Amino acid sequence: MAHSTWDHRHWVIIPVTELENVDFSQVCETSIDTVRKSVDETQTFVKWDGESMPATVTALENKSEVYSHAEILAILATEAWTNPDPPHGV
Repeated sequence: MAHSTWDHRHWVIIPVTELENVDFSQVCETSIDTVRKSVDETQTFVKWDGESMPATVTALENKSEVYSHAEILAILATEAWTNPDPPHGV
């Protein structure tokens, strides 16, 4: 079985209010301004490569379980994360 880039990448969903506690040098996202947010803008996620959760993520008080690539794709495909009726012209 071939390995993909995603095999060692992990995701957790966090409240947007936790972003100020994230050290962006420890995760794949580059800044508070570049994260993807849920449709209602109350949740976001961070991801990292490797088995060990970065200290900055471990320290977050409010976080989901750790998700695989397939699991996060299924979550992001829901209406909570993907607007079923995007504005016209987008």
